[in-house]
Amino acid sequence: MTTPRILMTFVFCSSLLVGTAWAQQTLSSHPDMGSWTRVTAPAPFLVGASHAQLMTDGTVMIQDYCSSDWWSLTPDIHGSYINGTWTEKASLPPTYGPVFYASEVLADGKLIVNGGEYNTGGPNCQPQLTNNGAIYDPVANTWTPVAPPDGWLNIGDAASVVLSDGTYMIANPFSTEVALLNENTMTWTTVSRIYAELNLEDGWTLLPSGDVFTVDVFGEPHAELFHRATRSWSYTANTPQPLTGGEIGPQVLRFDGTVFVIGFMKYTAIYDAKTATWSDGPDLPYVNGQQLDDSDSPATLLKNGNILSVLGIGVYTPAYFFLSDGKTFTQIPGPPNSVNDEQEQFNTLMLPTGQVLVTDWSNDVEIYTPSSGEIQGIKPVITSVPTTLVPGETYTITGKRFNGFSQTNFYGDDSQNATNYPLVRITNNATKHVFYARTHNHSYMGVASQAPVSTKFDVPTSIETGPSTAVAVANGFSSQPVAVNIQ
Repeated sequence: MTTPRILMTFVFCSSLLVGTAWAQQTLSSHPDMGSWTRVTAPAPFLVGASHAQLMTDGTVMIQDYCSSDWWSLTPDIHGSYINGTWTEKASLPPTYGPVFYASEVLADGKLIVNGGEYNTGGPNCQPQLTNNGAIYDPVANTWTPVAPPDGWLNIGDAASVVLSDGTYMIANPFSTEVALLNENTMTWTTVSRIYAELNLEDGWTLLPSGDVFTVDVFGEPHAELFHRATRSWSYTANTPQPLTGGEIGPQVLRFDGTVFVIGFMKYTAIYDAKTATWSDGPDLPYVNGQQLDDSDSPATLLKNGNILSVLGIGVYTPAYFFLSDGKTFTQIPGPPNSVNDEQEQFNTLMLPTGQVLVTDWSNDVEIYTPSSGEIQGIKPVITSVPTTLVPGETYTITGKRFNGFSQTNFYGDDSQNATNYPLVRITNNATKHVFYARTHNHSYMGVASQAPVSTKFDVPTSIETGPSTAVAVANGFSSQPVAVNIQ
């Protein structure tokens, strides 16, 4: 479990910041470490930006901390999120404003949230396990309550995942049950593990096979697989080192198909799903003579193969940012508030630009721009798309690698914001203006598939006419452009 704090006012370390100039500047760093830039438009949150989700129209939905209120960040006409604009969206039911909860963007483009370890309370947010849930329709801009699975009195900070066939699955942290949602009927089917480990604090990682991998936080050294085809669980190889202690860090699926597991204390390990074997990863680093840990914090897989992660010492400040290649950890400058933030306050989200949006329960919404370079053989490939498009109409686009090779963003049981689904971005040849077409009805929601997949996309009514190019985007990787004409 976690212990969040609200930090309404931040005092920056003088060695990192002089005066208040930071809000107008980019933090430059070593070229291999990337850079930070604050979103230009003043953030509108009453308390602060917390959980963030990338929607299939290219916007980012962000919740106001411990509130029912949500806002959307829309990139500008040039595709820049740094210069984007804020729009207020529909609010959750007034009694539901969770912190640390299950959440996923579904195959139809809707957003679902379930549970919460904390609930509506604003700056005085208090622990309140809830089994509330809701689903957001971005076209209607409405939230609809979702009933919990039968008998689930509390859901709390539950793990969730969208399986490769599009089925949404959540965990009951306080039992061995998981529940799968039939979205057509909005009914649940529950499945119990055959083993006696609770789901509490477990994080889930979707594998290329379609199975779901987890390290048992309260059953170490056990690790398990959920098999999508049979809806059943099995043990896999035991962890080589102690990775848990009531908490565990992110479990990041990398481009080579291995899972880099950041342990709670000292150790990391690498799981190879193809061979069901483990190898040791690098120990967590020291800062100022103190070894860091990972007691609930995010990580994002960058296009160049490095993992952006946040570490700390328990629930104390400051938080430290690192890049890891699975062999070493390299410390990088963090966003300005990191000197007064705990690691659990951060949320990281891969954008279609390959940048990472970072929130920390404040109104300082930051964009991390990684160093250049990307892993080859990852880009989506368009094989079929209509060459003439009409504003307001819906079309089908087909290709390969539309879902990327990883969920990309990981946190664990406390937060999920995977981005393994296709977006469509259209750029006008004459003006160079950028438009996102909302995608929906994805044929596949797994990762690392080379098989043909498809999705529908709605051409926005506001799009400029004339010769243009279209690309498919997944996890920040863009396909080669295809010529289209907007009539």
